[in-house]
This record gives sequence, C-alpha cells and structure tokens, in this order.
Amino acid sequence: MNAILAQLLNGLDKGGAYALIALGLTLVFGTLGVVNFAHGALFMLGAFCAVAFRQLITLETVTLDPEKLSPWGAPLEIRTPLAQSWFGDFGGVLIEYSVPLSILLAIPVMAIIGIAMERGIIKHFYKRSHAEQILVTFGLAIVLQELVKAIFGANPISQPMPSVLRGAADVGVWLGMGPNVLTYPWWRLTYFLFATAIIGAVFAFLRFTTFGLVVRAGMADRETVGLLGINIARRFTIMFGLAAVVAGLAGVMYTPLVPPNYHLGMDFLVLSFVVVVVGGMGSLPGAVAAGFLLGILQSFASMTEIKSILPGIDQIIVYLTAVIVLLVRPRGLFGRRGVMES
Repeated sequence: MNAILAQLLNGLDKGGAYALIALGLTLVFGTLGVVNFAHGALFMLGAFCAVAFRQLITLETVTLDPEKLSPWGAPLEIRTPLAQSWFGDFGGVLIEYSVPLSILLAIPVMAIIGIAMERGIIKHFYKRSHAEQILVTFGLAIVLQELVKAIFGANPISQPMPSVLRGAADVGVWLGMGPNVLTYPWWRLTYFLFATAIIGAVFAFLRFTTFGLVVRAGMADRETVGLLGINIARRFTIMFGLAAVVAGLAGVMYTPLVPPNYHLGMDFLVLSFVVVVVGGMGSLPGAVAAGFLLGILQSFASMTEIKSILPGIDQIIVYLTAVIVLLVRPRGLFGRRGVMES
C-alpha cells in the first residue's frame, strides 16, 4: 500500500508539468485552431528565464581590499554577487529564492514572446492545413532551441531550490500512517500545488470573467461572436500570450527538478501532444485529466516490480495508453465531435 501511494505521489509533479503544457496547447488549438509544435519551446524558454534571472543577480562585482594582501603583495580581490552588493542581506534572500522569484520576470517575457509569435508568424497560418501549421511551428521551435543553445551553451544548468524546501515532507504523518512511513520531496509537492493553482486560475478566468466568457463563446462559434461586434481576434491573441505564460511558468518551477538544457522543450513536446490527444483535441478538462493520468501511469510503470515483469514498459506506457484510449474512444477521453475530423 505504501509503495502504491509513493508512486501516486511521484506521478503528480510530472503529471502537473504535462497538464500545464497540454493546457496551453489546448488553449491555442481551441481558440486559434492552430497545432502549435513550438509550445514545448515555450516551456524551455520559461526554464531559461529562471536561469537568466539567477545569472543576472549573481553577477559579481570586484573590489580591492588594501588591508588584505596576496602572497605577491597585491590587494586581494573581493567578489560579491550583484544582488548582495546592491541590497545587502536582502540580496542574499533574492539569490536563495531566485527560482520562484523569476516568475516575476517570466510572466511579462513569456507574454511578449507569445504575442509576438502569434502576430508575427502564427496568424499567417490560421487558414492553412494542420500539416503546414506543424511544419512552421516545429521549425520555429528548432530556431528557438538553437538560439538558447548559442546564448546559454549546450550543457544543462542546475538551478538550486530554496534551502527551506529541500528534504522531504512526512506525508505519512499527515495521513495517520506514522513517522517516516511515506515521504515526498518538498519541492515536488510545491510543484504539484503550483500546477494545481495555475490550472485552477486558468479555469476560473475562463469561467467567471467576461473576457473568459467571450473567449469560450468564440471557441464554440467564432463567426457569430464576431458578428456581435466583438474583436475576437484580439482576445485570441491575448489567449495565445496566456498559453505562453502558462507554459513558461511550468518551465520556471520545473528547473530544480530537471536542469534546463536547450532540448528540454522537445523532451516534453511529444509527450504533451500525446496528452492532448488522449484527453481530446480542444478539451481543456481532458488535457488536465490526461496529463495527471499519464504522469501517474508513467510513475507506476517505472517501479522495479513492474519492469521485471514487463521490461521497458516505462518507456512505452504513455504511447500504449494512447493507443488503447483511441481504439476505445477515437476522439479521446473528452473529445468533441467534428474536431480535426474533416
């Protein structure tokens, strides 16, 4: 029982990442009808927002201390991170919490990148075939990937989590199981809660705001909404920016779990598209449900007991699940009639 609960918990953080990326993909497809293969690159760019923020605040200022001399008689160099030289002890707090604080940088940066992508490239392919959309967005993803490689290098760049969130939470005690029976890393728990909060915020935005109501109406019948005098194209552009922000925030908070590298987006892209297909193209609840489902299944498939019976099952479980779901429900778990069926 403990092993089952442990694997269930292990699947939550990866499922949260899948759900966030798939949610953004579905927002773009549901509003603009675009199959965006550059969405994984947005996840990667969000991760590198965290890298850039930390590199910026840890730039070192160099001062000479004439009272301390090197063995050669020269004044010693005192190197101080930029944040600490500017803000003193508070600068140390900025460095310690650089990953969550980089959200403040990622939100405007990702919104600008998303809107620029939509206005500059994506809008020219609204009425093109899905194959053409995939080709151009996949090419854009490769361009973004190579730009990041040129700027930050090819090697992964580790991002430390705050010291207060290192170690593991004693989840077993919370469930009345006794101490040290079931533990779960604090940062993974934080990521799951963060993903849940972002997903809830997006659904609340679409459900309870006038803007969201118009967007949902536009997703159902764009032409009719346009006839009412509403500039639905502008709202859909904003939704593309929102989808980019969601993907970027998922990448920011994932950096302590997987050190960012230039192909991080591609690693998540294919799996996230499988998530979208399993959940049902254009279905926001389906994207979230399928994300967590496949993350948990992947966790269970990685158990030693399972792999001893079915070697390699952890590598194919996501695709096997997709095949089974599509054989039983060709439109996915929550797919709607007519979506991508023409």
